[in-house]
Amino acid sequence: MVSREALRRIAAISSETKRQVGMLITRSGDVACVVIGDDKRISIPDLAGYRSAGSRLNGLRFIHTHLHNEPISQEDLSDLVLLGLDMMATVQVDPEGIPGRIDCAHILPKNIGNRGWDITSVPDSGQLNIDFTELIRALEDELARTDRRPTLEKKEKAVLVSAITGPTGPANESLNELRALAISNDLVVAGVVVQRLDKPDPRFFIGRGKLSELALKCTQTGAGLLIFDNELTPNQIKSLTDYTELRIIDRSQLILDIFARRAVTREGKIQVELAQLKYLLPRLAEKNTAMSRLTGGIGARGPGETKLEINRRRARERIINLNRELEKIRQQRQDRRRLRTSRRVPVISIVGYTNAGKSTLLNTLTNSSVGARDRLFETLDPSSRRLRFPREREVIITDTVGFIRALPKSLMEAFAATLEELHDADLLLHVADAANPRMEEQIKTVEEVLLQLDLKEIPCITVFNKSDLIPPEEAISIARLRDGVPISALDRKSLTPLLTSIEDFLWNHGDS
Repeated sequence: MVSREALRRIAAISSETKRQVGMLITRSGDVACVVIGDDKRISIPDLAGYRSAGSRLNGLRFIHTHLHNEPISQEDLSDLVLLGLDMMATVQVDPEGIPGRIDCAHILPKNIGNRGWDITSVPDSGQLNIDFTELIRALEDELARTDRRPTLEKKEKAVLVSAITGPTGPANESLNELRALAISNDLVVAGVVVQRLDKPDPRFFIGRGKLSELALKCTQTGAGLLIFDNELTPNQIKSLTDYTELRIIDRSQLILDIFARRAVTREGKIQVELAQLKYLLPRLAEKNTAMSRLTGGIGARGPGETKLEINRRRARERIINLNRELEKIRQQRQDRRRLRTSRRVPVISIVGYTNAGKSTLLNTLTNSSVGARDRLFETLDPSSRRLRFPREREVIITDTVGFIRALPKSLMEAFAATLEELHDADLLLHVADAANPRMEEQIKTVEEVLLQLDLKEIPCITVFNKSDLIPPEEAISIARLRDGVPISALDRKSLTPLLTSIEDFLWNHGDS
């Protein structure tokens, strides 16, 4: 692990200067650098560029002196984990400068009890018989086993983080939704870490001890991404990234990344790019390691991959140009709406919480094949189809992007052009997932968004989808309580009462 001559040398220097002295040593045995601290602490410099290719560990071990017979400290263990060191070792130095007890620590492939590391102590260097090369090889092999998957598909791993400052119930529900968002974005959730806080830390949002736990979990599971269920400031993202050497994103950026994946039309791509730029603008103040990690991989698709080098001026210019393009699209939409109005074709818009079954309902009603999968935000771009009724009557029925709790403000603003179409709807179909235990909360979220968009005045029929997944009497009771209609969007026969309600409102009720 370290030669006796090197130990004697740093011990002598440490005794002479009354300061801690340390060495960072590569796996080939070269001294990467020598570090000088004070009599109680020592700080490891930036290790960017030292990580071994294909390795979860940094490829460096750190050996430093202690002057007051203190054991390996919690700060030492934090550095071991946060920096991904192969090993952290401390050597005691007596007043004559002679090296004494040596404490060595390395991380474990998985936690044993409440500890994620192992500490070995020997009374002097003569008994330091650790086969360092074999130890690291075995450790790397054990860590690599967690990457083995039963399929050939390789997905990025992420650890989810939630800092709870209020009631536990809503926070847990939000965390479950974050998990669904991550899975929807083709991520593997490698772990979840929760911390209760009286108030967020202004620098890291969570406590430093919890950061060490996060870094250890990422090393043990092979995760390179932390996703916070909380909104982080640009400074917090930078501090967390610098401190953990991991990529950090929050809930808002995860949602933006999902939208970047799913946008298909020119309009959708413009809206996503606009939302990303508005999100990234305050993070473009300077080029730093936080931004380099922020703009690669999950959380930065689309424009994020090419915007690292741009400055604020160019970002604002791009935002202005995108807004102009959206204004043209908005004008085209108005022209199409005027044409529909002149033909007296009623418009029905489907709204609801994401993954409630809106696209499935549109497909079943109109015999269409709009993308509909069981994942959040499957549909981004609005889809319009004709729906024919008896006596040569027809309507235009439109599917819209689903809503979600805490939708990023920039994203809501960017999708204003799409949501504007809702203002010309004659009727809204609010699709709710009757089988979801959070149904009431989801309905409330949608109603709040509709209120923000000044759409509460438009008549609305609440449609309780997936009613076949709950007892029939419960479905009827839920629908009756809210004056809605229970359906199963997969079963066309169950849609008859809904079609009757639509027809009655548009023509019978409308004529009266």
